[in-house]
Amino acid sequence: MSEAQGSPSRPQRWANHVHPREWLYEFIGTFGQLGLAYALVASLESPLSPLNQAIPNPTVRLILIGAGIGALAAVVAISPLGRRSGAHLNPSVTVGFWARGRMSATDTAGYIGAQILGACAGAALFAPALGQWAETAGYARTAPRPGINLGWALLIEIGLTFVLVLTVLLMVSSHRTKRWTPAAATLALAVLVPMGGPPTGASMNFARTLGPNLVAGDFTALWVYAVGPLIGAVLAALVHRSLGASWDVVTTRIYHAERHLMGDKRQGQSRP
Repeated sequence: MSEAQGSPSRPQRWANHVHPREWLYEFIGTFGQLGLAYALVASLESPLSPLNQAIPNPTVRLILIGAGIGALAAVVAISPLGRRSGAHLNPSVTVGFWARGRMSATDTAGYIGAQILGACAGAALFAPALGQWAETAGYARTAPRPGINLGWALLIEIGLTFVLVLTVLLMVSSHRTKRWTPAAATLALAVLVPMGGPPTGASMNFARTLGPNLVAGDFTALWVYAVGPLIGAVLAALVHRSLGASWDVVTTRIYHAERHLMGDKRQGQSRP
């Protein structure tokens, strides 16, 4: 059940809705957002890049990477493509909505599959397009810092993802704040990426990690980025649920102004 079919403040739980067209839009959005995100990482982290030389402070570069990735996601979210699919662009966000009862199991699987395929396609295009920049930036991989205990790396990814997904869920729990979700997520990433970048790469997104790993042929500690974000997303949903009915999710779209809700009601459409 989508927000178009439930009450404006108390949307009903999803049943078995399937939205294959939205899966396609999610694939396209993830492909574009992460493909450009990988290029941004290479532009800032490759020693061959003038940007890397102009910004020697690694913390500043990580802030720019986090804000840039968030801004790219925001552009997709407010586009017609993103307004249709919801622009989750991250399996963790989709799992968070599923754990809150706002995504069917089938749509959840379809979205995650689309996001993974989009991330892999984006990485496959990014690597040859940037050539040595991509190679010298480690193909924009996220990996635990050498020597770090993998248990700590797992806990870091859980914590980072928990904060990101909870931020999204809180923002979409109010008609007043839901339109500002892209801005809140961008700000969260600008803070979280510098915090988690040095020890783990601050992925918070299994698809984002898997794409560059496939290109590089290196799957070291991939399980950390599969398990950590999943646990973090579910924990965020559980904490959000514990806040009570006044914090119920009113939309599963990262950007959803009231005019979009009214348009869905007029068209009688059911969308995630």
